[in-house]
Amino acid sequence: MRDWTFKNIDFAQFPVYDGCDLGVKWSKKKLSVRVWAPTALEVQFKLYKSSEAVDYESAYALNTGEAGTWQIELEGNFESKLYTFQVRDETGWLNECPDIHAKSTGVNGLRGMIINPASTNPEKWESDKRCSVVQPTDMVVYELHVRDFSISPDSGIQHKGKYLGFTETGTKSPQGLSTGLDHLKDLGITHVHLLPVADFYTVDESKSTSQYNWGYDPLNFNTPEGWYATDPFDGTTRIKELKKVVQALHKQGVGVIMDVVYNHSGLIFDSWFNQFVPGYYYRQKADGTLSDASGCGNEMASERAMVRKFIIESVAYWAEEYHFDGFRFDLMGILDIETMNQIRKRLDQTDKNIFMFGEGWIAAESPLPENLRATKLNTIKLDRIASFCDDMRDGLKGSPFNRFSHGFISGLTLREEKIKFAITGAIDHPQIFYDYVDSSRKPWANTPAQCINYVSCHDNYTLFDKLQYSCPEAFMDEIDRMTRLALGILLTSQGVPFMHAGMEMHRSKGGHHDSYRSPDEVNQIEWSRKAEFEGLYMFTRNCLELRRQHPAFRMSDSKMVREKLSFFQKYIPGVIAYQLIDHANGDSWKTILVLFNGNNYSVEFEISEKKWLIVAQNGQIQPHGMGHVTTNIVRLHPISMMILAEE
Repeated sequence: MRDWTFKNIDFAQFPVYDGCDLGVKWSKKKLSVRVWAPTALEVQFKLYKSSEAVDYESAYALNTGEAGTWQIELEGNFESKLYTFQVRDETGWLNECPDIHAKSTGVNGLRGMIINPASTNPEKWESDKRCSVVQPTDMVVYELHVRDFSISPDSGIQHKGKYLGFTETGTKSPQGLSTGLDHLKDLGITHVHLLPVADFYTVDESKSTSQYNWGYDPLNFNTPEGWYATDPFDGTTRIKELKKVVQALHKQGVGVIMDVVYNHSGLIFDSWFNQFVPGYYYRQKADGTLSDASGCGNEMASERAMVRKFIIESVAYWAEEYHFDGFRFDLMGILDIETMNQIRKRLDQTDKNIFMFGEGWIAAESPLPENLRATKLNTIKLDRIASFCDDMRDGLKGSPFNRFSHGFISGLTLREEKIKFAITGAIDHPQIFYDYVDSSRKPWANTPAQCINYVSCHDNYTLFDKLQYSCPEAFMDEIDRMTRLALGILLTSQGVPFMHAGMEMHRSKGGHHDSYRSPDEVNQIEWSRKAEFEGLYMFTRNCLELRRQHPAFRMSDSKMVREKLSFFQKYIPGVIAYQLIDHANGDSWKTILVLFNGNNYSVEFEISEKKWLIVAQNGQIQPHGMGHVTTNIVRLHPISMMILAEE
């Protein structure tokens, strides 16, 4: 029996292969195969006719190559054949599986598929271009799950739950309002962040019965998920249809960010990594057992040379082959700083505008030293890579892990410094008292572009559900005001704003806080809510338009933020007030006053006596203004935002 402990093995001494030809490479006349398996005594390559075939058609013994690799070249055209590898080491034969570099697979990812890359391109793919922005702070990221987007009966989308749902235009809700792709365009977001679309383990692609997963259990890291494809048996279909998603969004001027999961694998001992080089790809504790900073049973040893090489090449492949505009790294804190910076350097060779950000934390203890982890507090060591700002999230609504906790929008006072810190983009600012920012006692971003501000995402409760739990006596009007205040703060703050899909229509998951495998009835976007809460939708749309029109809200330079953004010094509990001065960032408005009242009562606030354009007040916002005020005292309505501009 195989012992899955690795106590006395020095993986740092394993050979390192520097070539760029690992995997199965197709051409019309030959097939080139090379895998890295330095502990192998024998490696077989088997060809199958289909995903369902029991017996292989042919098997080939690979030859030893340089630096721990095994390779073979086969003459002929093997397009559309299925394949596996099987490795024998000193303990015995390991399981059959695809190589870790497989670019496509048959159904459920158990066998690789040999593909002609050119056959996977949609029509006019060569003319598809990324959606570049001048600065990352010009972005507004909108996070959604492929299935959630279209699966609801009221979506009006034909390809429900599929990649192709993103390619349909003219779709309507039962109330006649735009849904799907048209909704995204009309709302005004700049980038869609797709929850994992790389092949994952826990759904059966061959069955159309109801099943669900977010996809954070990766199986084949370089292969699109077949659950979202119209034909999961054909390896070219999933590739072509995912490219059509990117193409359709790009045509609407919307960038596409891929959620990548390189911190762990869905399978553990049976993972493809362990079938080639047992133990090498994973970190171990002192006793030789697998470490588990992911909370999923394992964590990737990104600091090891061949693991780092795999991750860098994988991200580059997705960027180049699929034209993705950015990458969101799941539990980025498990990955090491050097690997993340090397990814940045490699992506720069493709396009320096490709955006990188991630979760700057881990789920449990790791043997990787803290000073080497790509965590939020180490963001300052990362090169143009951003981290999620949980300071804003927790400051606005309270802890996501305690459904009854309160935040600024739900009446918690004396904690405003955390929100002020996030408003500046988590940079060093002379007016922030960091001892009162309990979640971050020092600035952690070099520039606002490294700060991803958000209030909710796929994890934990939706904002609507959280507010219903924490404010059980609040009427719907009050919940609506809290949500508008949260969106107003989020979309006027420095940094990169990040929205959870559907929050613009009070998305609910029925109170479920961890819906990663809950049914569609819980996770789907209910498009009928757009008509029910059309006022909130229009408020969100106008906030986005205000941000687009006025660069003062999206400064990219830290020095500029320190010079142009200043907080009012008079402290009023439950109130945050600041001004943007001197045509900040080239803005057409000379001065902008931004005032937030988290109290459930009105507050009078003293300002300079000028002719101010009223842009937002009492839960309403109009980018072009809605009248003027000339007095030096303004009334901040309960739970609301006021924006005044000196034209």
